[in-house]
Amino acid sequence: MRSDRASVISGKHALVTGGARGIGLAIAEALLANGARVSIVSRNPHADHHHQFTAAQADVSDEDQVKRAFAYCRKANGPVEILVNNSGISDSAPLVRTSKALFDRIVATNLTGTFLCTREAAQDMLINKWGRILNVASIAGLYGAPYISAYCASKHGVIGLTRAVAAEFSGTGITANAICPGYTETAMMQQAISKIVRFTGATENAARETLATMNPEGRIATVTEVAEASLDVLCGEKNGVSLIIPGGIEA
Repeated sequence: MRSDRASVISGKHALVTGGARGIGLAIAEALLANGARVSIVSRNPHADHHHQFTAAQADVSDEDQVKRAFAYCRKANGPVEILVNNSGISDSAPLVRTSKALFDRIVATNLTGTFLCTREAAQDMLINKWGRILNVASIAGLYGAPYISAYCASKHGVIGLTRAVAAEFSGTGITANAICPGYTETAMMQQAISKIVRFTGATENAARETLATMNPEGRIATVTEVAEASLDVLCGEKNGVSLIIPGGIEA
């Protein structure tokens, strides 16, 4: 499998947004291990252990910043051939206490940012008649959940955008797919656990178990398995698929 992956990925310019930590970093490292030239775009991309990547700073919800970041990465690594839209934020609140500012901020990063980066990368892919777009959505993009209406809305939007792009680019050599991780062992999940503990008085272990039961297979995913599944999708020919992790279920 690794040799098959390398035959697709090696020498390609792969750009990963939100690539400085968590799922994005795991995907970036997996791409690098398979021979890609990897760029990461993040609000804070310059941690010491990221020296192996071309790193550009940008808020993906800002059109001008996205254009500048992509130009910088293209100068270093050439046209973008693989795009992983991973930048995302989350917050929780009851619907009646969800402010418009909170809703707008989450949608701007998670959905508008995915649109802006996809539009930018697609220019290169259409010229080259080949490309792979992978959007990191969420299981919350397929199902509803309490207290995260803004996050659910943004991730449902990401899946809709993925399907639209897949349909538009069908037959061009470009594919667009989504992965839908459940709760995954990341800093974002730890924030969710801390919030549950703070507001409910549950223990950290009890909060973790609650989140695990919301995932397929009743367990927390790891960034490694999300990265492995991502590479499988990027190296294949499927188009318009949303893959649930853990579980490997297509939606």
